[in-house]
Amino acid sequence: MEAHFTEWLNLGIRWIHMITGIAWIGASFYFVWLENNLNRSNPREGLSGDLWAIHGGGIYHLEKYKLAPPKMPENLHWFKWEAYFTWLSGVALLLVVYYLNPSLYLVKPGVDLAPAAAIAIGLSSMAVSYLIYHFLCDSPLGKRPALLGAVLFVLIIAAAYGFSQIFSGRAAYIHTGAIIGTIMVGNVFFTIMPAQRALVKAIETNTTPDPLLPAKGLLRSRHNNYFTLPVLFIMISNHFPSTYGSQYNWAILAGIAILAVLVRHYFNTRHDSSKYVWTLPAAALGMICLAYVTSPAHRAPAAAPVAAVEQPASETVAKVEEVGEAAPAEHTSSGNGAAASSAEGGDFAKVENVIHERCTVCHSANPTSPMFSAAPAGLMLDTPEQMKAQAAKIHAQSVASQIMPLGNITQMTQDERDLIGSWIAKGAQIN
Repeated sequence: MEAHFTEWLNLGIRWIHMITGIAWIGASFYFVWLENNLNRSNPREGLSGDLWAIHGGGIYHLEKYKLAPPKMPENLHWFKWEAYFTWLSGVALLLVVYYLNPSLYLVKPGVDLAPAAAIAIGLSSMAVSYLIYHFLCDSPLGKRPALLGAVLFVLIIAAAYGFSQIFSGRAAYIHTGAIIGTIMVGNVFFTIMPAQRALVKAIETNTTPDPLLPAKGLLRSRHNNYFTLPVLFIMISNHFPSTYGSQYNWAILAGIAILAVLVRHYFNTRHDSSKYVWTLPAAALGMICLAYVTSPAHRAPAAAPVAAVEQPASETVAKVEEVGEAAPAEHTSSGNGAAASSAEGGDFAKVENVIHERCTVCHSANPTSPMFSAAPAGLMLDTPEQMKAQAAKIHAQSVASQIMPLGNITQMTQDERDLIGSWIAKGAQIN
């Protein structure tokens, strides 16, 4: 029952994260669009522009003041809780998904890193990243937005590379997203909201607002706007093992982030001219190129890890059932059981044995692992027909990217992966 409740806890928090994230990013996109589409020709006195819009059967007239109306309204809506709850629910997801099972989901197989140390690195990276970001924005570099953006990009990708050396591919991506999300919510809490409060207070007390705070808030708001699309990709990336499962996952993330920024820049500037219209086809072409270079036919084979002590799968499964998780194991090339014939045979009987020993602990109608009450993603491999039908997914997860089994808890060897790859390459025959 524990696995069942954990799954529903994951679902509930993830749903909250998605709802609040949509609200936060949606509001950000809307106000950028609103700012870019204001009619600024001959505005009414005190206004910097206005806009007429129709939506949902109603016509709206929106006005932006140069500073503020002569009298502040009684009800002024603030946009902050969407950001705060998105971040809080995201941290809760880190706890439930990665930190409750760090040996399985967080630490990269073969890396000698204590779970507590891995969790400490994950949490501290968020705080440290924001402090570095805040320092750079307040430094002379903050007056050169393009150069600051380039420096921030390099530092974030450096963090992604560092994460990829000690964390699993999925955890590396999610923690990169976590540091970006922390920077974004830090901007709201520490800079944007104080600037807005100071502006409202100055208007209410009839004093001159400090121009420095709004300028800082504008810079941070612009950063948040460009961060949104890379963060959205990271949020869905765990569905695409060809990205996070690659040995060059940090470089793939860098490429997708660049393409996302190009797309965002077009939408931020299209109201002025069509100067950056080229960024859309460039981004589309870039995605095609990434799909090509990350395909199995062009992916460099992963380096063979140091051999580990071999352990029969039955013993590993028993250990998982007893303690709820197993220590990550290295891939090995010293085949055993079904893998003894290596990749040359392609005999389905041997392949079937490997899949039953290494995969159906979780991917079964009745998983024996206490961590799952049902097959993850609904993928079951109990019968030969199911194995054949899921051959492409098996290849992507266990042969090409080698991200499955999670944390290699069932100690799948390199020979066994090669055997499955050979079987699939020959047509995944089950007869």
